[in-house]
Amino acid sequence: MIKIGLTGGIGSGKSTVAKLLAHEGFPVVDADLIAREIMEPGSPVLDEVAAEFGSDVLDDDGSLNRALLAQRAFSTKESTAKLNGITHPAIKAESRRRFAEYAAAGQAAVVYDMPLLVELGLDKEMDLVVVVDVDVEERVRRLVASRGLDESDARARIAQQATDEQRRAAADVVIDNNGDVDALEPQVNDLVARIRTES
Repeated sequence: MIKIGLTGGIGSGKSTVAKLLAHEGFPVVDADLIAREIMEPGSPVLDEVAAEFGSDVLDDDGSLNRALLAQRAFSTKESTAKLNGITHPAIKAESRRRFAEYAAAGQAAVVYDMPLLVELGLDKEMDLVVVVDVDVEERVRRLVASRGLDESDARARIAQQATDEQRRAAADVVIDNNGDVDALEPQVNDLVARIRTES
């Protein structure tokens, strides 16, 4: 089974590419989804996050106040590193468990949708690294328009991630998503053809 690492900066449209690949029949291990699952109320990971960032990051029902945690965790590189130190080992372990399940089921290829693939050095564990590339200013515009972030918050989150140059250097395939979905789909079709050839 070949592992395709799919990554891109926040606001790059990586999730759209993942959906297109899933539509083509490739299973997707979604690191962001796993990150949500390991932070369910009562989980040991969530308890550790609350101990580090303040019990008020939990709402009255025990669920995570994501906006408040993001405000605190992404304010400095140090606080981001603290959050990552808690969550990343759990995300990695669950991702590996899912890879093993797909391999046991006889899947030829699996997509790992992972925003921090390059930052964590996980690109080296992949057979093919796909980077969704979008200019920073366009990503800021999309984050403000579609996710309701204010511009300074959007820029702060982008600054916490790898640079576009670092991601491109790790890429086997670069998908340019500065345009619309009509410009994106032919690039994804080319990628699908390559995956099928290599798997």
